[in-house]
Amino acid sequence: MHLKIALCQMEVIPGRPDINTTTMLQMIKNARQKNAAIIIFPEMSVPGYLLADTWEQQTFLKDCEAYGQQIIQAAQDTIVIFGNIAMDWAKKNNDGRVRKYNAFFIAQNGRLAGGDNFPYPFRIKTLLPNYREFDDQRHFYSLQQFALDAGQLLEDFLTPVYLNIKGQKIGLGCLICEDGWDENYTVKPLATLHQKGGVHLWINISSSPFTLGKNNKRNRIFAQQARKTGLPLIYVNNVGIQNNGKTIYTFDGSSTVYNRQGDIVCWQPPFIAGMDLVDLAICPENSHQINGPDLPQLETPADQNISYLYQALVYGIKKFTATIQIDKVVIGISGGIDSAVAAALYVQALGAENIILVNMPSVYSSETTKNLALKLAKNLKCLYTVIPIQDVVDYTIKQLENTPVINPVTKKEYRLNISAFIVENIQARDRSTRILAAVAAAFKGVFTCNANKTELTVGYSTLYGDQAGFMAALADLWKYQIYDLAKYLNERVYQCAVIPGGIINLVPCAELSAAQSVDAGKGDPLTYPYHDYLFRSFVEEWHRATPEDILDWYGQGILEKKLGCQAGIIPEIFPEPQQFIADLEYCWRLFNGIGLAKRIQTPPVLAVSRRAYGFDYRESQNGVYFTQRYYRLKEKLLAIFFR
Repeated sequence: MHLKIALCQMEVIPGRPDINTTTMLQMIKNARQKNAAIIIFPEMSVPGYLLADTWEQQTFLKDCEAYGQQIIQAAQDTIVIFGNIAMDWAKKNNDGRVRKYNAFFIAQNGRLAGGDNFPYPFRIKTLLPNYREFDDQRHFYSLQQFALDAGQLLEDFLTPVYLNIKGQKIGLGCLICEDGWDENYTVKPLATLHQKGGVHLWINISSSPFTLGKNNKRNRIFAQQARKTGLPLIYVNNVGIQNNGKTIYTFDGSSTVYNRQGDIVCWQPPFIAGMDLVDLAICPENSHQINGPDLPQLETPADQNISYLYQALVYGIKKFTATIQIDKVVIGISGGIDSAVAAALYVQALGAENIILVNMPSVYSSETTKNLALKLAKNLKCLYTVIPIQDVVDYTIKQLENTPVINPVTKKEYRLNISAFIVENIQARDRSTRILAAVAAAFKGVFTCNANKTELTVGYSTLYGDQAGFMAALADLWKYQIYDLAKYLNERVYQCAVIPGGIINLVPCAELSAAQSVDAGKGDPLTYPYHDYLFRSFVEEWHRATPEDILDWYGQGILEKKLGCQAGIIPEIFPEPQQFIADLEYCWRLFNGIGLAKRIQTPPVLAVSRRAYGFDYRESQNGVYFTQRYYRLKEKLLAIFFR
C-alpha cells in the first residue's frame, strides 16, 4: 500500500496559536487538494515551544486547546498529525499548577485517535530535555512521571497508535523530538516500542533549534534507528525563530524521510517554510517488507560548513528584527573585521537602504581604519556618516578630573584619577550610549552589538559601550569564524571584495590607546589562533574543560590536539611553562570574574553553536576556583622546568 504523506515544515510563531492555526489550516487545505493521506506538522506547532512562563497562563492554555480543536475538525478525509499542549485539568504538576503534557495528536475523521490503548487520545513526550536551552521539566509532565504515578511500568504506556487506512490497520510509532535522541537516557522509547511490535512507520515531530553540525549527527542517529528496526522514519521540524529572553535560536527545519535501509529519500531545504509530499510504500502485513528503494536516495549537504552558518545568521537577523518590529539598524564601524562582517550580514538581511554605518574616530584612530570604514560603506552602498568623538572625550576627562568629590561630613575634597584604561572605556561608552543610541533613535531604529564570542569569554569589551546594542548577532562566533565568514561573504555571497582585503589582513585592534596601533602592528591582547580554541574548550565541550584539564594535556604534550588548534603554536606563543600557566590563570580569572559579570548583561545572543552564552550556557557569579589537582600539576611542571 502506498501512502502519500505531506511534510509540513511550517514557520511556528511562538506564543501565537492564532497565526499558527491559520497556517496549519491552509496547509491542510493544500495537502488535501494534492490527495495526501497523512499530513504531519512539527512538535508544539499550535503554541510554539520556547515560551518560558507563558506556560503558566491558564487562559493561554485554554486558547491552545481551542485552536487544537480546529485542527482536529479539519481532519475529515485525511489524517492530521500535529503537536500541541495537552491538559489534564483534574491533575497537577509537581509545582502545584495544572497538569501539562507536550503531546502528539493524531486526528482522523474529526476525532482524535489513540485512546483505545492509552489513557488519553494523544501521546505524551517520554524524554523531557533539561539541558542547554531546554527547560521542559519546569513546565511539562513526562510519560515517565505518568507511569510512576500510575504504579505501572513505562513500557505499559509505550504503545503505537493504530489507524484504519484504506481498510488496513497501520501502527504509528509516535516520537516527540527528544524521544529519538535517547543515547544518554536509560529509557529508549523507540527500542521499547519496536520490541513490543505493531509499528509500521516511525514519526518524529520536532521543534529542534539549529546548531552547527547537529543535522549531521541526527542523520546518523535516525538513519541507524530506521535501519535497525527495518522501518521508515519521518522527521518533521519547524522553521522560524524562538527565544528564551537571553538567547535567540533559529529553527532550520531540514525535515527528512529515512527509508527502512536508513537512506534519505526526502529532505526539505533548511530555513524555508513549505510542504513536501512523499509517496511511501507500506506493507502492514509484514513491516519488514516496507518498500523504500522505489524512492531515490538523496545526499544532504553537511551542515558543519560556513554556508549553513551564514544562512542561520541572516535568517536569525531577519526574523528577530521582524519579531520586534524593527527594520532600520545603525552599526558602528571601526574599519575592523567584526563590524565589517556585521554590516555585510545586516545588509543581506534588511537591505542597504535600511542601514546607517557610523565611523566614530578618536585621536587614536588611524587613517588606515578610517579609509577602510569608508571603503566598506561604499562597497555595501549603505548610508554613512563620520562623527568624531575626541572633543567630547576630552571634555568628559576634564570634567571628571576638575570636579571635586566632597565628603559632606568632613568637607574634605578628592580628585578622581582618570587612568589610560578609563580613557579607553570613556571612548567606547561615548560611541555607544551617546552617538549610536542617538543616531538609532533619530533613524527610528536600533543599534547593534558587534562583540564576538572570544571577547565575551574574557570580557574584552566595555560594559554599556561596545557590549551594548539590541542584539549580539556575532556573539556565538569565535574570531576564526568571523574571518571565515568574511571570506565567504566576499567569495560566495557578494562575489566581490565587499569587505576590503585591508580589513581582513589588518591586525585586530580596538584603537583606544597609543599602545594599540594597527599601523605599528600592535593589536588586541588576545592571540586568537590559540585563545579561540582554549576558550571554546571552556564553553562548548560537553564535558567542559577546566585549568586542571588544560594543564594535564599541556604536561602530556597533547594540548594542541585536544583543543584542535594549530600544531606547534603553543610553544611559539609561550616558550616557557610559567608564561603558559600565567596566561591560563589570567584567562580563567577573567572568564569567571569580570567577563561573567559583563556577559549576564549582554544583549540577546543569536545562537549557532553547541553552547551559546545566555540561557544556553547557564552561569552563576560564584568567583574563581582551581582544583587541588591543578595546583599539584602546576607545582610539578614548574619544578621540572626550574630543576
